[in-house]
Amino acid sequence: MRVILERSNLLKSLNHVHRVVERRNTIPILSNVLLSATGESLEMKATDLDLEVTEATAASIEQAGATTVPAHLLYDIVRKLPDGSEVMLKLDENGNAMTVISGRSSFRLQCLPQADFPELTAGSFTHSFSIDSSALKGLIEKTQFAISTEETRYYLNGIYFHTHEDGGRLTLRSVATDGHRLARAEVEAPSGSEGMPGIIIPRKTVSELQKLVDTPDVSVRVELSDTKIRFTIGTVVLTSKLIDGTFPDYQRVIPTGNDKKLVIDRQSFAQAVDRVSTISSERGRAVKLSIGDGLVTLTVNNPDSGSATEEVVADYSADPIEIGFNAKYLLDVAAQLSGSEACFLLADAGSPTLIHDTSDEHALYVLMPMRV
Repeated sequence: MRVILERSNLLKSLNHVHRVVERRNTIPILSNVLLSATGESLEMKATDLDLEVTEATAASIEQAGATTVPAHLLYDIVRKLPDGSEVMLKLDENGNAMTVISGRSSFRLQCLPQADFPELTAGSFTHSFSIDSSALKGLIEKTQFAISTEETRYYLNGIYFHTHEDGGRLTLRSVATDGHRLARAEVEAPSGSEGMPGIIIPRKTVSELQKLVDTPDVSVRVELSDTKIRFTIGTVVLTSKLIDGTFPDYQRVIPTGNDKKLVIDRQSFAQAVDRVSTISSERGRAVKLSIGDGLVTLTVNNPDSGSATEEVVADYSADPIEIGFNAKYLLDVAAQLSGSEACFLLADAGSPTLIHDTSDEHALYVLMPMRV
């Protein structure tokens, strides 16, 4: 194998694939990236056995071939090479080492045979559709923060994607919850998604996908079955296993009878929460909201260090109410809202509260209160 290519092209592709590779691996081959040179392109592939990313980049192939080299090491080498330089990748005749040459720099990396590299067999996909990258990005970004990190309830360790029909209108929904808060977003269902199974995309896959859908107005091809999903974004193909579990009936926790409506400036509210929560020893401490006529008073009490209060003007005319929330959760939701105002629908101090984005009717958040 003998390949010459632009450093910038090589770095961009390696950046996409090397992130999948875990820093510590008990199986040596999983620390490597598979390089396959054929035709006029160099294809790179990396996997952790649950997730696989491949990308092809244009290259001058002087001799076709394939091998595997340490992914993070190759990425670090290419990253430190000067801008605009050319890189040659040359495999030794015995296939045990690959030389990376650029200008006056030369690196020799140990190889493992291509035959040892695992293949994430995709099987057949039952549904496929195309979705705009900005729509997919919105579905991920509005819900990702609520993914649970608690390993015992593994079925909450991802985003639940499914189609939902309401009044003859079919939407594609993303939902995430950790039991304390819930986030839901939706877009018009793309053609081909009808009848798709409800699937749970794992946290790591969501995180990688989020980095790949940064380019606006790109069509993303989605193929899925009960156990696997594949995204094709330009020259990048991401294939992942799905979480094998049943997502809970989230509709039951979305309150419908909350009649106390509070409309408040999103930025002023978030800054006030951030300021008063400084007094609490941990970010998870409760902040108490005393909501009255046209005013919200935020209070934090910490027996070890003191207390803090701040008032924020708001639009509220229902009965006064006192309710406590985790300060971090309030800030997380506020960060997702795109409108200038946040709309809270409350019931009482012990019931879930509904939060709407005033500029996006397709996003919805539920927060469980805390005792204060």
